[in-house]
Amino acid sequence: MKLKRATFKYIESELYSYKDTLKEIDRLRDEILYGNNYHENIEGGKSNTPSNPTEQIATRLLTHKTLRNLEEIANAITDVYNMVTDDHRKVIELKYFKNPSLTWDDVAYQLNMHRNTAFKLRREVIQLIANKLGLR
Repeated sequence: MKLKRATFKYIESELYSYKDTLKEIDRLRDEILYGNNYHENIEGGKSNTPSNPTEQIATRLLTHKTLRNLEEIANAITDVYNMVTDDHRKVIELKYFKNPSLTWDDVAYQLNMHRNTAFKLRREVIQLIANKLGLR
């Protein structure tokens, strides 16, 4: 099934920001583990969170929506990267991770492939990521 244009662009933007996403995941985890940015039970009454600090941290890690969403995206990209061919990986690394300012002609030239081949590999990677994320 062909992806919607907006979905294609969204996944491509996630590829461009993959390294930033990994940094944000680490930052959020550190904030949950070591930060004091969570409000305590100020109004009194019995809290519905576990009383054990370790359980509280585990609960926060599992229920933090932003963290979960970022991890889902990062895991999908990592899984696809690990399962595709070396040519796919080279295209991903060069265009999205190392030098986003390169044109697709430059990418194809540097990887010694035809421009259409580079586009085909790009489409396949983005389609696989979309499938992992359940997007259409």
